[in-house]
Amino acid sequence: MLWTQHNAWVHALATAAAIIAGFTLQISPGEWLAIILAIIAVWTAEALNTAFEFLCEVASPEFHPMVERAKNIAAGAVLISAVGAVVIGLLIFGPKLLALRS
Repeated sequence: MLWTQHNAWVHALATAAAIIAGFTLQISPGEWLAIILAIIAVWTAEALNTAFEFLCEVASPEFHPMVERAKNIAAGAVLISAVGAVVIGLLIFGPKLLALRS
């Protein structure tokens, strides 16, 4: 997936940043649980989207509007999980980062 999907590199960087921030800010076990679940959700959505896109290309190599719609919906699922992960990250890391400014 990392070799074929540009967004997977973005997810990899975000994953690394979240893990580094978690260790640096010494988040609690419960906060780690939320971060890990968010990471898993995004990677799962990206993997399923990638598999779905490859399958669509095999099933319908020529353009078909319904295939395009299905691929857009699958990509939307990745976006939903990524936005959710960002919200979780903001809820966990935001207050800790703001406290550092004080």
